[in-house]
Amino acid sequence: MKKPLLTLAFVAASLASFAQQPATAAAAPAAAVPATDAYTTMMTAAVAELMNTGDPAVLRTSAAKMERAAAVKPHDWLPRYYQAYALLIHTFQSKEDGDAKDKTLDQAEAALAQARKLAGADESELLVLQAYIHQARLSISPMLRSMKYSGMVNGAVEKAIQLNPANPRAYLVQANNLYFTPAMFGGGAEVAKPIFLKAKAHYATFKPASRLSPSWGERQVNGRLKTYETAAVK
Repeated sequence: MKKPLLTLAFVAASLASFAQQPATAAAAPAAAVPATDAYTTMMTAAVAELMNTGDPAVLRTSAAKMERAAAVKPHDWLPRYYQAYALLIHTFQSKEDGDAKDKTLDQAEAALAQARKLAGADESELLVLQAYIHQARLSISPMLRSMKYSGMVNGAVEKAIQLNPANPRAYLVQANNLYFTPAMFGGGAEVAKPIFLKAKAHYATFKPASRLSPSWGERQVNGRLKTYETAAVK
């Protein structure tokens, strides 16, 4: 049993390293299309800031900005979605203890629950984010929580794919879950690799529904696939 436990022990550190990486110079600018109103301008800037930081303090600020945006447009699901996302990524990047991270994830789930109540919310995206939150819970204590949360990740991801088979973020979270599952339980790096490649293929053709719609994850996929290339060279 030592090997599976050691494998799971790497989840927190490894997920954190890929959770939020600054954009490279080659990345497409977030505001390529002119804003049509002050709210869109504000949200575009706030989303760009969120997607290009790994600083826990900035992530907290981003979550607060999204909460204020939700007050401005209470019927728009995106501010609550991004509030949940900012809080989720904060738990990967902060050095807080497990109890503090669980409380932050409670806040993320509360924001996600509010987004789910709003008309027009993309349920596939909400399910992917829910799966990612489950993954964050698992990473707090991999050896104790794997049995519970790994299955919850898979369940949410499978529903997300059923709703939208073209959603690349669903395959990213699914692949991460497989990557950190010990081979004796059906996971491992080689089992995950085809799913990472599937995610990459879907990112290549993915077009967000709007300029503010979720589009994160491609850098994480490319970073993960780069580790396979590095391992092959060694």
